[in-house]
Amino acid sequence: MAQNRLRVYYGPEEAAGGPATIPMRDSVQLTLGEVLPLLFEAAKSRRAWVDDFADDEITISSDLYEVLLAYQHFRRPSA
Repeated sequence: MAQNRLRVYYGPEEAAGGPATIPMRDSVQLTLGEVLPLLFEAAKSRRAWVDDFADDEITISSDLYEVLLAYQHFRRPSA
């Protein structure tokens, strides 16, 4: 009987035959439109990895911050 051998998948192989690597950077700039749908779906489906980043700081523009503060204020239920 042949033995099964498990291998770790590192992604697609490059043309040279070695594993493809993603260069690690301290930060990456993306639009909110690229990130929000992915985060929304992950949070909605309760993916565990979302909690791993709960304490990470993010940088947003000051105008988006002002809009979020206004939204937070007006979405409160009235007393």
